Amino acid sequence: MTDWRTLPKTELHLHLEGAAPPDFIRTLAGEKGVDLSSIFDENGAYDWADFAAFLRTYEAACSVLQGPRDFKRLVEAVLATSSAHGVIYTEIFLAPSFCGGGDKGAWAEYLAAMVEGAENARASTGIETRFISTAVRHMGPEAAARDAQVTVDVPHPMLTGFGMGGEERHLTAADFARAFAIAGEAGLGLTSHAGEICGPESVGDTLDHLGVSRIGHGVRAIEDPDMVARLVDKGTVLEVNPGSNVALSVVDDWDSHPIAKLRDAGVKVTVSTDDPPYFHTDMVLEYEKLAEHFGWGLADFNAINRVAMEAAFCDEPTRQACLSRFN
Repeated sequence: MTDWRTLPKTELHLHLEGAAPPDFIRTLAGEKGVDLSSIFDENGAYDWADFAAFLRTYEAACSVLQGPRDFKRLVEAVLATSSAHGVIYTEIFLAPSFCGGGDKGAWAEYLAAMVEGAENARASTGIETRFISTAVRHMGPEAAARDAQVTVDVPHPMLTGFGMGGEERHLTAADFARAFAIAGEAGLGLTSHAGEICGPESVGDTLDHLGVSRIGHGVRAIEDPDMVARLVDKGTVLEVNPGSNVALSVVDDWDSHPIAKLRDAGVKVTVSTDDPPYFHTDMVLEYEKLAEHFGWGLADFNAINRVAMEAAFCDEPTRQACLSRFN
C-alpha cells in the first residue's frame, strides 16, 4: 500500500477547536486542575457514541481553552499534526464568538496570538496557514453580522476568509446575507457549510443568498442532478470531509460516499478532515480510504490538491509556490 504521508497536501476545511489533539487537551486540563477523564476512552481518544455525546465531549474539551495564550498553543499543536501528515497549506476556521465573545478588542488579542502560533509553525515546519473567521449559524443573524464586522475591523494578511458553521437547520441562508455582504465587500473569501445535515436545497439557498465561492461539505447535492449541474456551471468548490460524513452518518459508509460521483460529474471537490481527532481520522487516512474505495492514485490526489489551491483564500505568490509542488 502506498504511503501517502509524504505527499504534499492542501486542506481547506478544518475547525481549530475540533482539531485539538487529545494529548494537548489533557495537558491543558492538567495544568488548570480540571478533570476531563470522562471524555476520553481507554486508548486516550475522544469518547462519544452519538451526536449528543459528541457535542458534550467537544464542549468539555473546549472548556479548558480560556485565553489567547491557550489558543496560540492550540494553533501550534494543530499545525504540527497537520504538517506531520503532509499538509503544506491549510485554512482554519476561527470563531470570534468563541474568541473574545465578539468583542473587537478581545478578538484582536486572540487573533494576534493565533497568528503568532501560525508563524511559529511556519518557521519550524514550513506549513502555510490562513484563517477563516466563522459565524455560528444557530447564534443568529445579528451575532453573525457582528462577527463579520469584527473580522473586517481587525484585518490581518493571514485572515483571508469569512464563513459560517453551526446548526444547518437554523433559519435560512437569506437571514445571514448581511453578514456575508459585510465580509464580501471587504474582499474576504466566502464559504459556508451547507448540504451536510440538510439536503441539496440548502446548497441552493446558500448559493442564492451568500455569494460564496466554496461550500463546506455540500455532499447532499448529489441527491439532485440539477443542483450538481449548477455546481458544475458555477465552478463552486466543495470542501468535502469524507471521514466526518461517515462518522456522523451523513452517509452509510465509505463505499456510498458521493465524492467520486460528484467529481466524475465535473464538480470541483477537495478533501479535508473537519474535526479529525473526534472522527478518528487524519489527512493520510482520508487518502488511504479514498485510494482503497475509489481507486484514486497519485494523479488523482495531485489534481484534487490543485483544485484546492486554486480555490484557496490566499495571495498569488503563496498559491503558485504551493501549486508547483503538485506535479
